[in-house]
Amino acid sequence: MSKIYLPEGYKPALNLYDTQRAIGTVKRLFADTLCATLNLHRVSAPLFLEASTGLNDDLNGVERKVTFDIRDTSTEAQVVQSLAKWKRKALKDYGFRVGKGLYCDMNAIRRDEELDNLHSVYVDQWDWEKVIRLEDRNLDYLKQVARAIVSVVCATEMNLHAMFPQLQDLPLHTPNLTFITTQELEDLYPGLTSKERENAFVKEHGTTFLMKIGGKLRSGQPHDGRAPDYDDWELNGDLLFWNDPLQCSYELSSMGIRVSPESLDRQLTLAGCDDRRALPYHKALLAGQLPYTIGGGIGQSRLCMLLLGSAHIGEVQASVWDQATLEACAKAGIPLL
Repeated sequence: MSKIYLPEGYKPALNLYDTQRAIGTVKRLFADTLCATLNLHRVSAPLFLEASTGLNDDLNGVERKVTFDIRDTSTEAQVVQSLAKWKRKALKDYGFRVGKGLYCDMNAIRRDEELDNLHSVYVDQWDWEKVIRLEDRNLDYLKQVARAIVSVVCATEMNLHAMFPQLQDLPLHTPNLTFITTQELEDLYPGLTSKERENAFVKEHGTTFLMKIGGKLRSGQPHDGRAPDYDDWELNGDLLFWNDPLQCSYELSSMGIRVSPESLDRQLTLAGCDDRRALPYHKALLAGQLPYTIGGGIGQSRLCMLLLGSAHIGEVQASVWDQATLEACAKAGIPLL
């Protein structure tokens, strides 16, 4: 059975019909506002990639990709897990200049995802990527973009509340954003696990941008896993909100300034992934043939959950759940699509 938390006395703010209307509204409003704020343009994204290119993301490095063969090309293809590397190559191929970027609707299958209120094997997100200058590769620029994304979330939420009066009882989020590094978080709560640290901090401080994820901390362990070949571990972060129905910290977005040739070289060695140097994407990046970029993914279903006050991701996306979860949710009044 999936891990599931059933909030006592939970009742959805909207009925099923209005929920579907609200999901469409969120997706339109947020995408339009994000594009205007970050100067992004929509492009079409692949559902699968040729395995030999090295463009598919490895996430934490242990997840099994959904793989199949293509008869007419005699090649192996993989359903995407995210598009972090593909987007950077696309920026070059499409001729995007500094200050401009792209976004796409990314749909993925993560077959090894541990299912619970927040996680599904189906992933839908806005994947975005933007060309930056070498001098923009710093924490101040990263923080500026994180603040901009929070402002887009808040603007979308205000419009949604105006359109659906049933949501008026839900608290509005503010643009206030607290910044902290993973090492600072470990120093604050040395006796807690990574997830427990996030819960404790975000519950007290509200919306948080947790920076520098991937490298080992002084404890000898990383806060969380990150593939070595897209984010620079010193220049990335997770955007965390407090999820009131579930009483836990909630990752809406993972983003970062992407690796330079130098940081890619260093991180491949640290992660024990030197074999990837021979892949076409990695060879091009190490040779300095790709632009400097910043980018990330923003969960579409997770944003809908957040703004609708949902207790389960299955309330805002159609996916597959085990029978015990279906029965437990039905009994608790949580309508899964």
